[in-house]
Amino acid sequence: MTRVRNALIAGAQGLYLTIVAMVGSIVLFVLSVLSIAFILLGIGLFTTPVVLAGVRKYADGQRIRAAAWSGVDIPMPYRPLPAGLRGGVAGQVERCTLMLKDPATWRDLQWLLVNMTAGVVVAVFAPALPLYMLYGWVLALGVWKPIHEAGGGEWYAFIHVTSQSTANQAAALGMGLFVLGVLVNTSLVRTHFLLSRAFLAPTSAMRERELARRVDRLTETRHDAVDNSAAELRRIERDLHDGAQARLVAMGMDLGTIEALIETDPAKAKELLAKARQDSGEALTELRDLVRGIHPPVLAERGLGDAVKALALRLPIATEVDVELPGRAGAPVESAAYFAVSESLANAIKHSGAGRIWVDMHYGDGMLRVAVTDDGKGGAALGAGSGLSGIERRLGTFDGVLAVSSPAGGPTMVTMEIPCELS
Repeated sequence: MTRVRNALIAGAQGLYLTIVAMVGSIVLFVLSVLSIAFILLGIGLFTTPVVLAGVRKYADGQRIRAAAWSGVDIPMPYRPLPAGLRGGVAGQVERCTLMLKDPATWRDLQWLLVNMTAGVVVAVFAPALPLYMLYGWVLALGVWKPIHEAGGGEWYAFIHVTSQSTANQAAALGMGLFVLGVLVNTSLVRTHFLLSRAFLAPTSAMRERELARRVDRLTETRHDAVDNSAAELRRIERDLHDGAQARLVAMGMDLGTIEALIETDPAKAKELLAKARQDSGEALTELRDLVRGIHPPVLAERGLGDAVKALALRLPIATEVDVELPGRAGAPVESAAYFAVSESLANAIKHSGAGRIWVDMHYGDGMLRVAVTDDGKGGAALGAGSGLSGIERRLGTFDGVLAVSSPAGGPTMVTMEIPCELS
């Protein structure tokens, strides 16, 4: 019974795939061809990205069904669009160009053509085998007679039904087709998805290019990480030299003077002692601030969520923090995310003129996602000299990405994604 049930479910899936493939694939293929052709008229520059995005969403639906219904994994081969893609006409032209240069776009179009033809042929057999059996039984139950009287008989597959005997043969053949459907229906649906994978999955050449791109990016971000580490060490050395070290040296000199004056001028010695106590307190405060700038204790003790909440409490602008993290990421990832959020908040406070800031932090699909939003004047953008570029380089060390949405007049949303696993 389980096998029969699975075959009937596969038949329903095949019927759905047939309808979707015929309607969706034909419509999207025609729209894609027309839109690309209209690029010469200028209209296609605006319609092509929209249509191709629809094709990708349609293909992603096929990927989801393939995994859920037949266990066929179809990876996504698309090249990611730049996070700081411009708006307006220039941005549309750039988006259109990038999507057309992506080999996966043309493989999607090939898949649409195959899906509306061979894909339909494979999928349609899954519902046809059990449904055709029903028609054979309908003929055997007497419907053959009026059909025969009206027009000379009915063909059921290769059987010409002109009598009850031939109608019974049609019913028997239908049972055989039903048994065949029980045996092959699930394989037919899986074959349909395997055919899709042949076009939707990345080829070996595409994987090699993607691997080379990732190696180049990791090489670049490694150099950035080394440069950032060297700059951070210089900053720490400078802060120690100009801050705590200078105060400790001054305190040592004061203590030497106190030792000389304690018997001859106790009042002066007492004054210098109070000053030395003040210098020690300020040196301790500076050391604590320095340690917090290297790795905040609350980050190590209580994790990223509580560290960001503690950071928000010290800001001069009302900041709301929403955290949904089912565990903790590795210490390097937490540190990178914390300082990326800290720099984003500092940029918002310094440049946005915002009255309120929101920080949303959650985890899903192997990604740590953080969004920092403010209600300021907008206009933030990635680029050379921008503080956001430093955040992008910091995240790039962990293969993370940064996206900025900041139209004139606001609001500004800075979104960060870092691939990681939580413990």
